[in-house]
Amino acid sequence: MTTITIPPTSQANLTRSLKTLGLSGMLDTLPTRLAQAAAGDLGFQEFLQTLLLDEINRRDSNAYTRRVKAAHFDQPGATIETFQLDADPNLPAARIRDLTALDWWHQHRHLIISGPVGCGKTHLATALAIQIIRAGGTARFTTCSRLFDDLAGGHADGTWARRLRTYTRPDVLILDDFAIRALTGPQADDLYEIITNRPAASIIATTNRHPQDWYPLFPNAVVAESLMDRLVNNAHQLQLDTPSYRARTRPTE
Repeated sequence: MTTITIPPTSQANLTRSLKTLGLSGMLDTLPTRLAQAAAGDLGFQEFLQTLLLDEINRRDSNAYTRRVKAAHFDQPGATIETFQLDADPNLPAARIRDLTALDWWHQHRHLIISGPVGCGKTHLATALAIQIIRAGGTARFTTCSRLFDDLAGGHADGTWARRLRTYTRPDVLILDDFAIRALTGPQADDLYEIITNRPAASIIATTNRHPQDWYPLFPNAVVAESLMDRLVNNAHQLQLDTPSYRARTRPTE
């Protein structure tokens, strides 16, 4: 059986070469792969292929970690695997599973998740965004109150255009707690700019109001109609009619 043995000097040179090329994925697993080769478990071609896969996996893992960090999730651990699809019989589990296939995202559609406080809207929105990140996309999470505060600061210090791009560039934008209160004129205008500057990129909005109840929250009926046309008429809607998860997990005396 053919085995691979590398003299200590050659191994040191190989280590330096891998460091120079930035192939730390190979470097981290090199001792293990050399041991496997020496034991005859890997042939020449298998040895090289396995090292290359180690490097690919490391880069994929690092890229995924960077994209999750850049998304600024409030709950980065809120994946579809940790969402309790069987927690309530009223939960539309089949529909949620369909959404995880991301056809709506590939079609540049939006998603509106509505329901009472504590029913899992934010968790589900985050989980779907993480599915998009797993598929190679980018995401950004923000509550509407933070969004408006951030853009208001941009108006004040002249950085509005730069700040706006942080919400228009990602492949999916989560607007959490959407339409929770009435908007001021500048807030409605900022929201209009975000939605109109994302013509081919998805938005996930979580809300405890039905979209038909959003109109009175806008100070300008024309802006409201334009936003509704671009957001609601291009969106899948998911209603979560379940009790609060927080109430179910409330500590008992």
